[in-house]
Amino acid sequence: MSANSIRGPVCISWKQDMEGAMYHLANCILLLGFMGGSGVYGCFFLFGFLGTGYLCCVLWGWFTACGLDIVLWSFLLAVACLLQLAYLVYRLREDTFPEEFSLLYKTLCLPLRVPLPTYKEIVHCCEEQVFTLATEQTYAVEGETPINRLSLLLSGRVRVSQDGQFLHYIFPYQFMDSPEWESLQPSEEGVFQVTLTAETSCSYISWPRKSLHLLLTKERYISCLFSALLGYDISEKLYTLNEKLFAKFGLCFDIRLPSLYHILGPTAPDAVTESEKDDEEVHEPAMSPPQAMPTSVQQSAPSPPPPAATSPSAPPSRARMSRPDSGILASRTPLQSYSQVMSRGQAPLAPIHTPEL
Repeated sequence: MSANSIRGPVCISWKQDMEGAMYHLANCILLLGFMGGSGVYGCFFLFGFLGTGYLCCVLWGWFTACGLDIVLWSFLLAVACLLQLAYLVYRLREDTFPEEFSLLYKTLCLPLRVPLPTYKEIVHCCEEQVFTLATEQTYAVEGETPINRLSLLLSGRVRVSQDGQFLHYIFPYQFMDSPEWESLQPSEEGVFQVTLTAETSCSYISWPRKSLHLLLTKERYISCLFSALLGYDISEKLYTLNEKLFAKFGLCFDIRLPSLYHILGPTAPDAVTESEKDDEEVHEPAMSPPQAMPTSVQQSAPSPPPPAATSPSAPPSRARMSRPDSGILASRTPLQSYSQVMSRGQAPLAPIHTPEL
């Protein structure tokens, strides 16, 4: 067998006529198709132009080239591109959420780079349901509503109060019951200690407590995500209370002080009387000592009587003053100076002279 028969016939002369407009159009469209980028829309661009270019190749092979192999290969490639386009459309419809959940993902999860499949699991846990609250409708009642869910406000404004006293507001994309969620273990039960009332028309999503605990136990990444979001939400509420205290008393309180609600709540008459007594007890020992008195006056000053023995039946006196409450700290005035005490006619405490041995 000769080498020429293996290689086939050699082109002796090139054709002078062109292949036709359909052939060139198909190649131009294929060139545009291969210029597509990455991502979902890049794939749409790529397979859309490739499918159109291969269809042009089918027409060129059928009417101009008259080659069955050209027609078959071009047709198969065009069908493959159309099937890929159909798959992309199906994926887009599957990943499409309602408007509220899409906006929630862009606002809360996209800045944290949460993967879309992970967000789908979170949304699936709340069953993709959006609940509404009318104006002045209560979400939770103090001492009555059980803590059996975790809710996130999507729109509107919710007022938080305790014993009729306003505490703070809850704004969109904040958790409505994050402190209650963190206060209980998965096996514990409890009720709300505050009342949540909608000031405007509100919408929110809610996760059942048991279902969410199962999801957090199964998915560690989602557990860390909720831990970060809940911690940030609780700190925002604490700082809101701190700013409210600053606006009310003109003093900047530490958010770690106990009994913040005691400061916010209404003060009873008995509590006012006790606070005034405590003020007097604190002010009197804190007076600045006067200047040194003459020696003759010090010698004439009577020595203090010895402490009387207390009987077993008498109630023991308070050896030291208990730590004042944060509400008392907030209502105190600055300590009195020595000049203020003297102007009121109070006798200063004279130092006791101890004779030298």
